[in-house]
Amino acid sequence: MEGQYLAALDQGTTSSRAIIFTPKGRLLASAAFEFAQHYPFPGWVEHEPEDLVTSTVKALRETVARAGIKPSQIAAAGIANQRETTLLWDRETGKPVCRAIVWQCRRTAPIIQRLKDEGLSPLIQERTGLVPDAYFSASKLRWLLDETGLQRKAEEGRFCFGTVDSYLSFRLVKGHPHVTDATNASRTMLFNLKAQDWDDDLLRIFNIPRAVLPRVVDSASVIGSLDPDILGAPVPVAALAGDQHAALFGQACFTPGDVKNTYGTGCFMLMNTGDVPVSNDKGLLSTMAWRVGGKPVFALEGSVFVAGAAIQWLRDELGLIKNAAESEELAAKVPDTGGVCFVPAFTGLGAPHWNMYARGTLVGLTRGTNRYHLARAALESIAFQSDDLLRLMAQSLGLAPGALRVDGGASANGLLMQMQADISGVPVLRPRVQETTALGAALLAGVGVGMFADPAAAVSALQADETAFRPRFSPEERSKARRGWMHAVDTALHWAKDTDLTPEEAASP
Repeated sequence: MEGQYLAALDQGTTSSRAIIFTPKGRLLASAAFEFAQHYPFPGWVEHEPEDLVTSTVKALRETVARAGIKPSQIAAAGIANQRETTLLWDRETGKPVCRAIVWQCRRTAPIIQRLKDEGLSPLIQERTGLVPDAYFSASKLRWLLDETGLQRKAEEGRFCFGTVDSYLSFRLVKGHPHVTDATNASRTMLFNLKAQDWDDDLLRIFNIPRAVLPRVVDSASVIGSLDPDILGAPVPVAALAGDQHAALFGQACFTPGDVKNTYGTGCFMLMNTGDVPVSNDKGLLSTMAWRVGGKPVFALEGSVFVAGAAIQWLRDELGLIKNAAESEELAAKVPDTGGVCFVPAFTGLGAPHWNMYARGTLVGLTRGTNRYHLARAALESIAFQSDDLLRLMAQSLGLAPGALRVDGGASANGLLMQMQADISGVPVLRPRVQETTALGAALLAGVGVGMFADPAAAVSALQADETAFRPRFSPEERSKARRGWMHAVDTALHWAKDTDLTPEEAASP
C-alpha cells in the first residue's frame, strides 16, 4: 500500500531526529544525529546552518532504511523544530550569512533592555503575548542585520529571515518556499496574535523590513514536496510546528486546561487555552498552540532555560556522572538533598521571573555534602522550576489541572517524574511513546494531507499505555520544600546585582 506511513523531522537544539509512524501513532523506526554547539563568547550560542540540514537529511535517510519501507510509502512528512533560533540567508543561493543564533544566546540583551527603558514592554506583550527578552527572534534578527550591514539588501528582498522550520523548508522542499507556520511566527516577537499576521508597529520598532519575512502558513498544510534527491520520491511536507507546540498536539491536549511539560535541554510547559489568547501579568507567555484550517488555538507557556542542561553540566563540567541516566542512580542513593538547593540559572531565569541577569546558585552546602546530594538537587531543580509554571498557569486560566502530561528525554527518569508529582501535587502521566514532539508533527502532517480529520482518536489510543506517578508528599512536606526553593531563587536573582556593588556599598550594612 502506497502512502501509509507518516514521517516526522524533529530538528532540536543538540540533535536532529527522524521518526516513521504508522497512521495510528505507533513508532516504526527512528534515527538521530548530534551536531556541534558553538560558544564563541560568554553567553553566545551558535549553530552551523549546514549542520542542521545535513543532520536532518542523514536522520531521515537512516530512518527510512531502518523502517524497511519505500519512500513512496510515506504519505506525508512534518517538521518540528527548535524555536526562536534565527537564521539569515541569501534568497538566490540559500547560503547563510553567518552561523545561526540559537534561542539560548543572550548577546542581544542590551537591545531588549533599551526597548524596556523606552516603555515598549506593554505594547509588545499586548500584540505578541510575549515578554520582551533576548530569547525571541526579533532582537537576534536586528543584531544580524546590524552586524552584517545587510539592511538595504534585506529591504530589497534579497535576503531571507527564518527560524529553523523556515530554513529547512527552503533547503529541503522543491521550489525553495520561504514560509513559516503560525506557531513559529508567534515566537519571533513580531507576530500579532489577534491579527494572525506580522505587526507593522513592531516591524517599525525593530526596523525589520517585511521583504525579509517568510509567509505565515497553517501548522497543517502542504507547502510542497521534499526534493526527490533526498529520498528518491517527492514526499509531501504537510506540517510545520515549533517543537513544544507539536508536543502539545501529540499529547492530545485538545481541551482548555490540558497541560504538558517537555523535559529537554530546556523545560517547556504549555497549557491549552482554547480559541482566545489569555493575558498574564506574572511572566507567562500567551502563544499559539497551532493553527489548522485557518482557525487558531492558543496556549499559555512557561519556559525553563536550563533543565536537562543541568544534568549535562554535572556530566561535562563537574565530571560527577558519566551519562545523563546515571543521575537517577546517584540521586536515589540519598533520601533527600541534605539541605542543598540548586538554581541552574546559567542563562538567566525564564518565567515567572524573566531576569536575564540571574546566575546559577548552589546553596546549603555542608561538609557532608556529596555528589549524591548534588545529583538529587539538580533533578529537584527541574521539578521545582516546572512547578512554578504549573502554579501560575492554573491561576491564570482559573483551572486546576487534573494531571500533568510529560515527554522529552528527561521524562524517562522515573525518580524525576516522582519528584515532579510530589512537588506539584498532581499525577504525572508519561506516555509509552515519549517522542510526542515528533508524533505531533506526524499527526499534523496527516491532517495536512487529509489522512484523517481528527487525530485525537489515534493519540487517545496511545494513552492506555501511560505510566502514572502519583503524589506522595503531604501538604506540609510540599510547603516546606517550596519554601527552601524560593529562598534559593531569591539568592540567584540578587547575585548579579549584588556583585555590581562598589566596595563601599558592599561594606555598608
